[in-house]
This record gives sequence, C-alpha cells and structure tokens, in this order.
Amino acid sequence: MSNSTGISEDAFKKGMRELAAAVNVITAAHDGKQDGLTATAACSVSAEPPQLLICVNTEAGGHNLIKESGKFVLNILARDQEDIAMRFAGMDGADRSERFGLGTWSELTTGTPCLDGALVNFDCEVAQQITAGTHSIFIGHIVASRTADNDGAPLLYGDGQFTGLATRS
Repeated sequence: MSNSTGISEDAFKKGMRELAAAVNVITAAHDGKQDGLTATAACSVSAEPPQLLICVNTEAGGHNLIKESGKFVLNILARDQEDIAMRFAGMDGADRSERFGLGTWSELTTGTPCLDGALVNFDCEVAQQITAGTHSIFIGHIVASRTADNDGAPLLYGDGQFTGLATRS
C-alpha cells in the first residue's frame, strides 16, 4: 500500500521483479580500462536519429567509465548466454577483473567491447545524461550495430530469475 511519500525501496524492488525484461550486458572502456554490468533497464528512444537509453546505478562499476568515455555498448543477450549475464551481475563468484573472461569480444566503431554472439550489439556515443535518483539515464546515439546470424531466443529476467519465452505449439 502506498502513502503520500511513496513506497519502500523493498516494495519497489519486489514489484519490479515482476516486470519481465530482456537481459543486457552494458560495456564501457576508457583509458585502457574496461568494465560492464548486467542490466534490464534499456529501451528505444528514437529511430531518427537512432537512439536508445540505459539506466545505470551511479555505484555500478561501469557507470564512471560511461560518463568519462562518453560511449557504451548495449549487448542484448541470447537465452544461452545466462552464464555471461551472471558473470557481469557478479553472481558467479568470479572477480570483477574476470568479467571479460567469458565469451568472445570484439569492437565495432567506438572501441568499446561487443559480445560476439549476442542477439544485437548497439555501439553508442552518449548524447545526453540525466540524473534520476540513484541512477543515471544515458541516452545513446547509435553509431553502429551488429545483429547475430542466429535466430536465438532472448534471455529474459522476471520473477527474480533468468528465463526465456515459452514456445507456442
């Protein structure tokens, strides 16, 4: 139940776990450093010019690299890339420095790591940054994209777990 001051952080998080969303790895690179994070907060903004947005917690490891470099890649994960989602979410016990140890990585235009085999990679330059509570909203101008050759299903997160779409028969 809400009141005039809103809802609790726990109630918000519990409710948002019910919002199923695509799982993405957002990567950033700057001055020889690279980092990344798993996120579901991403969506399209505009087709002309081509833009999307991501929401990144200001305490997340990749946040400052995005801010400093002015670029990022949104890697939309396939259903069989749950291990990579877990690695970049810090859920598999690996050290942060080992995040890029899973998967094969390449670059498109900005020099930011792109996950080979992701359903789509959107290579972006930051067009605008907006502060919203504990997060920054980065609006990215898409300068390059790559779509996987496979018809893979997307990796989703809902009900507090990784999942996929049911296949209709």
